[in-house]
Amino acid sequence: MTRVLIVGGHGKVALLLAPILAARGDEVTAVIRNPAHADDVRAAGGNPVVFDIEREGRESLATLIAGHDAVVWSAGAGGGAPERTNAVDFEAAVRSMDAAADAGVRRYVMVSYFNASPQHGVPPENSFHAYAEAKAAADEHLRASPLDWTVLGPSALTLGEGTGRIDAQAARSGEVSRANTALVIAQCLIEPATIRRTIRFNDGDQPIAEALAG
Repeated sequence: MTRVLIVGGHGKVALLLAPILAARGDEVTAVIRNPAHADDVRAAGGNPVVFDIEREGRESLATLIAGHDAVVWSAGAGGGAPERTNAVDFEAAVRSMDAAADAGVRRYVMVSYFNASPQHGVPPENSFHAYAEAKAAADEHLRASPLDWTVLGPSALTLGEGTGRIDAQAARSGEVSRANTALVIAQCLIEPATIRRTIRFNDGDQPIAEALAG
């Protein structure tokens, strides 16, 4: 059994991930901000914990993370003000990484996006710029950390079915279902070959376990 803490536990991907993990016997803690979302999390097989990642400090985060085997960051500000995007997608994410190290929880899976990079190319006047900056900086902090990290770069997310097949060699962003993204996260947690790798992927033809194995 793996004890997994999902940050952003009421997100669409997280609610698809929780039942996959629960079905294989993992223990899922789902971090949510809104208590009204607790029933949805329980229905998906997770244990809801109300915690404001935007405002709580590193020490509180370390206490929350302690006792788990892995952290999955699937949270985000969801657009809006650049200040809040930076507060959640960069500052809170970085606090969670540092807190995981403090708690001795080395495994950390970051759900980023396909084109995340310091060279993302999004102009400052574009409303996506703040998010692109925040994700690039957070991903770089994770890569420089002592954690056993994986940065996942799914392409444009869709509501398509979970085929269990992806293209992890794609040079350009296309589309990938949220269901397949959840399957990829779940496989990363049991596949040591994904540690210290950045994996960008679209929907494709290769079975996920095979695509992530090397």
